[in-house]
Amino acid sequence: MSETPVRWIAAGAAGQAALLAALHAWVGLAPSAWAAGSLYTLVGACLLGWAAHGRGLGPADAVTTMRAVLVGGVVALAAQGGPAWPLVALAALALALDLVDGLVARRTGTATAFGARYDMEVDAFVLVVLGVHVAADLGAWVLLVGAARYVFWAASVPWPWLAAPLPERRSRKVVAAVQGVALVAAAAPVVPAPAAAALVGSALAALVWSFGRDVRWLLVRHRARGRGPAGAVQGLLRG
Repeated sequence: MSETPVRWIAAGAAGQAALLAALHAWVGLAPSAWAAGSLYTLVGACLLGWAAHGRGLGPADAVTTMRAVLVGGVVALAAQGGPAWPLVALAALALALDLVDGLVARRTGTATAFGARYDMEVDAFVLVVLGVHVAADLGAWVLLVGAARYVFWAASVPWPWLAAPLPERRSRKVVAAVQGVALVAAAAPVVPAPAAAALVGSALAALVWSFGRDVRWLLVRHRARGRGPAGAVQGLLRG
């Protein structure tokens, strides 16, 4: 059963306010944390309202909204530089629930292109936030983990062939999951900086490989289409 976007947005905003209040009671939130969390809530509500206009949102989208609320807590804690363990706990839970919304969508028969995109955007943004937080200790290069998807999207504006659909690959999902695991581990205070750098560096290398393979596949497909049907078949076979 689907619900109107306004209800989900209102519920998400209320949940975000409750989480920020709970974090304030638990660890204390600085004004910067409140400002970051509030801005995240406002912008997120506006974007969701715009993207979901005229759509009914299902139970899987409710799970994704819960994940987005948890990410808001990560935003607030990252804005004040911690404390680390609450940030790690919220980020880990948000990433773990990524396994749930897809399962709920399939079990309830409510999988949609919008739901998949909503889920992907939450995944992408939590990597940005974690990357910014971890970069404070490991260096600006960590920002590449969160920036990769947005760079890929920006490149599709001058080169539209990059926006073509990609074949389903389980390895792509595994690589994406590894990024979150690596950044959460690097944010944990028990992981030494050299080990954290090695972990995130390995994850980034896997990400570069994954994006590189997809770009190559899209480029071969694009060039093959320019050679006509016969060339397209040969090009795709080689890709």
